[in-house]
This record gives sequence, structure tokens and C-alpha cells, in this order.
Amino acid sequence: MKTYALIPSRFGSSRFPGKPLAMLAGKPLVAWVVEAVRRAKTPDVVLVATDDERIAEAVRKCGGEAVMTPSDLPSGTDRIAFAARAYLGGDFGDDDLLVNVQGDEPLLDPALVDALAAKLRDAPRWSMATAVTPIASADDIAAKSVVKVVLDRDDGALYFSRAPIPFNRDHAPDPAGGLYVRHLGIYAYRGAFLKRYIAEPPCALETTEKLEQLRALWMGAKIAVVRTKDEGVGVDTPEDAVRVERLLLARNA
Repeated sequence: MKTYALIPSRFGSSRFPGKPLAMLAGKPLVAWVVEAVRRAKTPDVVLVATDDERIAEAVRKCGGEAVMTPSDLPSGTDRIAFAARAYLGGDFGDDDLLVNVQGDEPLLDPALVDALAAKLRDAPRWSMATAVTPIASADDIAAKSVVKVVLDRDDGALYFSRAPIPFNRDHAPDPAGGLYVRHLGIYAYRGAFLKRYIAEPPCALETTEKLEQLRALWMGAKIAVVRTKDEGVGVDTPEDAVRVERLLLARNA
């Protein structure tokens, strides 16, 4: 069993073209993410999966490894599967673990990568794992950009939605109650399940909510959820880049 941490990183972005190469505190965004993931203890290999040679060159300059992937892959999950196969020159093993780390989160806690991999390694009943953090405000519960998750008693995912779930029939939702949690876009897959996942076309739930993890639930997969206080501060816009740069400078002062 090997663990691969893969970082999908595309040049094209409707809100922030060229985002992976945006300079933050003297280094491109993608370099910060690579450095964060390389601080995790579990991965045997850390790869950036990209469709642009400029990003690949930036990764190599920071001492990382990059794998070129097509631009027209349907999702980040398809991109990491393609990259793992290209890197290996063949297929990854059914027992291998592949962790999909978002390429726009330079403040990622490396321990979260380790926690997701451990969740799958220690409990074979899970097909994949992801993470959630508490929602602190009623505005975030209502926001379509914040993906909510309903969990079962074992912290398995029952459903993901942009809608305010669970819906409180009688009262306004209360974030202080601990029932509302926000999904963080980091995933770990068991190799055997990832092969099944990318062989399936997007389902109606996925295309409606624009959430690729719903394909896994539709297929009957068991998704383990790891709770964290990490809020997943990402870079989606140039304004985010300015804010995250300040946080990076403060953290490294």
C-alpha cells in the first residue's frame, strides 16, 4: 500500500486566470501548497497534476514533481487519477490511497492529509474520506457557496448540499448547536473505489448541485468524515490572494 498526495492545478479559472502562479509573499501559490503537503508525514509521493507547462515549471523550481494532464478532464478527481497513472506508467493499486488536495489552499494543515489517509487505512469499510469544519454563522448556513454536510452517528456523510441542511422546520438555523458543518474540499480515495468512480459518468445529483462527491454517494459509497477546526482558507479571487498573503506573512514572521 502506498499513499499518493495529488494537487490538481489548472491555469484556467473564470474568476482568477493563472491563479496557481499568483505570487504570494515571494512564491507562487502552487509552491506554497506543495510545501504544505510535503510537511505531511503519510504521503510516499507528492505530485502536482496540471494542464499547463508554466505551472509545471514553477513546481519544479520549488523542488516538487509535476505531471501533465489534459485540459478537458471533467473534474479534479479525474485529473488526479490520470496523473497517478501517468506517474506510475500504469495503474495504481486497489489498496493504494490517493489524497486529492485543493491547489488553492496554501494554509492547509498537513496533519489533515495524514488524518484522512489514516481514516481509510484503519477502517476498510470506507471507500473515501473528506473533512468538515463547524459553521460559525447563520449567513454561512444560507450561502450557496458554502457546502453543508449531514452526518450519521459514525461521522459518515449522508448528503452534501449548497442548501441549508439539515433544514430546521420550526426555527432559524442555529450555528451554535454544532449540527451544521461545512465541507472542506480535500478527499482521500481507496484505489479500488477511485477506479470505479472515474468509470461512472456524472449523475443528476452531481450536475444539479455541482458537487462531484455526490457521484460517490449515488454509487453507494461510504464516505468517512474527519472533523477539523481548520477553516480551509482558499484563494478564489485576486482579493483572496491579498488576504491570504497577509496571513502567510504573519505566520512566517
